[in-house]
Order: sequence, then C-alpha cells, then structure tokens
Amino acid sequence: MPSPDLNLLAALDVLLNEGSVARAAQRLGLSPSAMSRTLARLREATGDPLLVRAGRGLVPTPRAQELRLQVGRVVEDGEALLRPARLLDLQGLDRTFTLRTNESFVEEFGPRLVARAGAEAANVRLRFAPKSDKDVASLRDATIDLEIGVAGETGPEVRIQTLFRDRFVSAARSGHPLSQGPVTPARFAAGRHISVSRRGRERGPIDEALEQLGLRRTVVCMVSSFSATLAMARASDLIASVPERHTEGARAGMFSFPLPVATAEVTISMLWHPRLDADPAQRWLRDCVRAVCAASG
Repeated sequence: MPSPDLNLLAALDVLLNEGSVARAAQRLGLSPSAMSRTLARLREATGDPLLVRAGRGLVPTPRAQELRLQVGRVVEDGEALLRPARLLDLQGLDRTFTLRTNESFVEEFGPRLVARAGAEAANVRLRFAPKSDKDVASLRDATIDLEIGVAGETGPEVRIQTLFRDRFVSAARSGHPLSQGPVTPARFAAGRHISVSRRGRERGPIDEALEQLGLRRTVVCMVSSFSATLAMARASDLIASVPERHTEGARAGMFSFPLPVATAEVTISMLWHPRLDADPAQRWLRDCVRAVCAASG
C-alpha cells in the first residue's frame, strides 16, 4: 500500500477544530474548492466521512471525534520536531559528558574545563576516558561525546575542529648539567633520555632529526605517558621530551628548553559525530573546550 500523505494531518486538525470547510480553507490559505478536495482525500484515507451535513452545517462523525484529540497532539509533536532547538537552560542541565583524551590534556586543561563548566552549569559532570583507541564507533553510539588529541584518518563520518598547535620541548630536573651553558645537539644527544610511546617504540621524530646531524641519543627508558616521563626526569638526570602546552603546569620548577633540533608541530583537535552537531548541550561543551584551550595560549 502507498504511504499516507502526512501533509493531510494538518488539514485534518484544522477541519475537525473548525467544523467548517470555509473556515478551514481561510485558516490554511486555500480556496473552498481546494479545501473540499482535501476533505475528500481525508475521507478516502480514513475510510470515514468525518464531517457530515446536518442542517446548514457539518457535524463530526464518531470516528472524527476520536481523531480530534489524537491528530492535535500529533501535529503539535511534528511542529516541535521541525522547530529550531530551544535555548539551552544551563542551570537545569543535568548530564554527564565523556571526553576521551590523554593524561597530559586532563592534567593541564582538565581543572580549568571543570571550573568553567561548573560555573555555567552546576549539575554537569565531566568524565575523562583514557585514549586506549580511536574507534569511530564510540563516537557514533555516544559512548564518547568528544575525542581530543592528534587526529588521524577520520573519514566523512566525523566532524573535526582544530583547538591549538603544540611543539615538543625538553625538560630536566632543576640543576641538571644541561642547564649550564647552551644546549647544543651534541650535548643533548649525549644525555640519557626517556621515550614516550604507548606502543613501546624507542625511535621517533627527535631521533630522525638527530640522525640528519650524524648524532644518536641513548634512550634508557620507555613510558606510556608524559606525566610519567616528567616524574622520572624530575627525580633523576634523565631528559624528557614533551609537548609544551600540554605540560606547562607539570614542568613547573624544572629546567625546560627548546629542542636543539627541528621537529614538526602537532595539531590538537576535537572530534565528534555529526549527529551531535546541532545539539545545544554539545555545542555548549565544545564552546567550553575551545575557550579553555584558547585561554592557555
């Protein structure tokens, strides 16, 4: 069977409320003859006369009386669906948002993000999930509201927006031998280093840049997070290399210095699923993240 014409619902609602073809036509901006044809289509669709002649007017059939309240609610719901979303009531917003990002982002930006969100929406909770993987499925099924980090291959199913760019710097304990005099590539390479890699890789862009100069550094330890590498460097003579903006607070009191070799900057972005594009609460969350990241620049 062919699908019913849902445009008839609005006409049915007006006809049953007015009880008059002429008045219904006037409300809908139609001619009386066009309204009569619409009534004929409604009668065919419902299998009921709906409005029947009684003296000089029309009266509803029992079926029409049943439909009157139902169709009114359906039309109201349909109109609500097609209206722009209502203004977000931040004071009444009671929701938990899950953000997947690395520990360094949480340590550097998390406190400010929680404070900003709490100041505007006291009943909102933020859950920071570890970056164990980057599957799109968790964004699609709303397990994750926002992914924050270096974006890889995303495809058209994911929205992406740049938050900031970061560069790598090195850090060592206060009073480290490198803090005395200029840090040349040779002095840097001669030190003992910590490598950060969740996959246990010993070599990376820093090693490739040193190789171009005929140098090779000694990596004596591998860890999976930047917070761990800074903790170890703070308590030893090891040298850590970490993203500058991600670790600004964590490097307090340490000797920090630019890498003596050139490496590419990294772009930090936030990613979300397109179906959350227009959600007012999600848009507010993204605004908060953008503002906190911009304020730290």
